Amino acid sequence: MCYNNNGDDMKRKIKRKPIVVIILIAILSTFGIIYAVKTINYHKTYEYKLLKVGYSKEEVVEIEKLKNKTKDYLLTIEYNKDVISLLNEKYFLEKNLKTYLEYYKDSDYDLTDVVAVVNVGANNEWYTNTKKTDISKNELMLTNKFYSLDTSYNSDNMVKVSKQYSYGENQMVTQDTFDAFLSMFNAAKEEDLTLIINSSYRSYEDQEEIYNEYKSTRGEKAANKIAAKPGFSEHQTGMSIDIQTYGSTAKTFEEFDEFKWLQQNAHKYGFILRYPKDKEYLTGYEYESWHYRYVGIEVATYIHKNNITFDEYYAYFVEKD
Repeated sequence: MCYNNNGDDMKRKIKRKPIVVIILIAILSTFGIIYAVKTINYHKTYEYKLLKVGYSKEEVVEIEKLKNKTKDYLLTIEYNKDVISLLNEKYFLEKNLKTYLEYYKDSDYDLTDVVAVVNVGANNEWYTNTKKTDISKNELMLTNKFYSLDTSYNSDNMVKVSKQYSYGENQMVTQDTFDAFLSMFNAAKEEDLTLIINSSYRSYEDQEEIYNEYKSTRGEKAANKIAAKPGFSEHQTGMSIDIQTYGSTAKTFEEFDEFKWLQQNAHKYGFILRYPKDKEYLTGYEYESWHYRYVGIEVATYIHKNNITFDEYYAYFVEKD
């Protein structure tokens, strides 16, 4: 006897149909929920928020490398085309991004100079927002119009300079500075050039006397351009020397071969021209062809090759964080 199962199969198919529909709905719902969650989470990302501000995908990739607090700041301001340009500046410091952007708005400087000015603090008035010099940095300690030494500071590594190498009987520098100068002196001597230390270590009281003299005769504004206030002078570190040669004065020293030789060779012995020409807006001092600072051969060579000031080097490489 033969039975027909078509009716039963049809009934089973009809019963299975709602189950399949339910499963499909469940699957679609699950994918929908996952998509919704992913969308919600993506909207919380910096990428999405930065794109909404107006930054391109390529710009966002660069900005994503920054710290979260920096990205949070960028989300509080309008799209700024200068952000990426600043990130690509050689001496860009992330901690200064906000200040760069604010200073650039009202400045005539290009972005490279803005970075330099802000890094060294020269966007502030001289002798404001001052800090104590970190003397633990040794030959890399910074003393300028924003960093000062205590009234009693005096290196415990000072040596007296003999009259063979200096004018006067009371010249003193640190041992490392003297050793470097002696090597430089001998190298120059081989080319019939004579380097003479005209001024070296000055105590707080010495600098106070010099500054007050300028102030009383020329006025405070003029004094600030050519002399440091007491405590803010590099000479107090014992690592700064004013160099002259026979027949020269401070004002005429750059006319002598000794100056030209120093321009090409001082860095080889660890010295830099501390207050270069056209860098007054960064150092706070007028150009001084005679003023040299010992910072060590490696640092002096970098500063020489990259044509930056010690202030810039310190801000980026020493105090960076």
